[in-house]
Amino acid sequence: MTPEEFAGQVDAIEREIAEVIVGQTELVRAVMLGLLCEGHVLLEGVPGLGKTLLLRTLGEALSVAFGRVQFTPDLMPADIVGTNVLREGGFRFHEGPVFANVVLADEINRATPKTQSALLEAMQERRVTLGGTSHDLPRPFFVMATQNPLEMEGTYPLPEAQLDRFLFKVMVPFPSTDDMVEILQRTTGEATPVVSSLAGVEELLAMVEMVRRVPAATHLLRHAATLVAATHPEREGALDGVRQYVRYGASPRGAQAMVLGGKALALVEGRLNLSGDDVRTVAALALRHRLVLGYEAVADGVTSDDVIEEILAAHPAPLPED
Repeated sequence: MTPEEFAGQVDAIEREIAEVIVGQTELVRAVMLGLLCEGHVLLEGVPGLGKTLLLRTLGEALSVAFGRVQFTPDLMPADIVGTNVLREGGFRFHEGPVFANVVLADEINRATPKTQSALLEAMQERRVTLGGTSHDLPRPFFVMATQNPLEMEGTYPLPEAQLDRFLFKVMVPFPSTDDMVEILQRTTGEATPVVSSLAGVEELLAMVEMVRRVPAATHLLRHAATLVAATHPEREGALDGVRQYVRYGASPRGAQAMVLGGKALALVEGRLNLSGDDVRTVAALALRHRLVLGYEAVADGVTSDDVIEEILAAHPAPLPED
């Protein structure tokens, strides 16, 4: 597959999704980049913005196994990963909904920490262990999780260890007035959009492997590492905003996410080379959920994105090394 064919395939999938999802082009692109990296994506936004619909539509546009888990306080780990069932001849493993290519974890912060942790091994190792036996998950394997920033009573915020398992965190914006009008026209009429399947498991795996093969120059890898190092307030030369507002900086996974996401972005744009702009474009997606802010940030209304913007401004894109 050439970079042009890669970009054309992604464009076709995004246009198919646009038959159902109005606007939200940046959101759809971010989710596609996560899929192409075989990473996991966390979507955060208020109710009614189409988060669940987007992920369900994505599953329909791809000829892959799709699983959904509605997280609730009474959900148990076995409801996600599966359980051993007594059958004739002994116990047999009954697979849970996590055994799918695309898994939607809806309102993940409503489940207890014990249940949330059941996803940790699956997301990181792409396998689950039950009764001392490991079961490999199918490939490709993507977890798309949603959480609602409102109604925090009775919810369980994701711990940093689990947040770090997500390649990207995407903030879902409120639609514009024109998009709202289009949404009303589509959802209150008689016609129901039908989504066609455009890619299967083998094609998706080939695209994921192609992303990994995109070359990355040393100076771009160093730039990603520099951006992550700049998020740590204890490091010498840390920016004033980082020292004041950040308690803990991003992990090395943040740099990995920027590089992988940048490679996917390059291919989506029909290029077989990673650029500094690619790394910087996905920086907020890769880092915003990996920064732990202090109370001063809350008091001053400073967000992770504000800190990341300051870091990007202080560290411009590097020039190629000689």
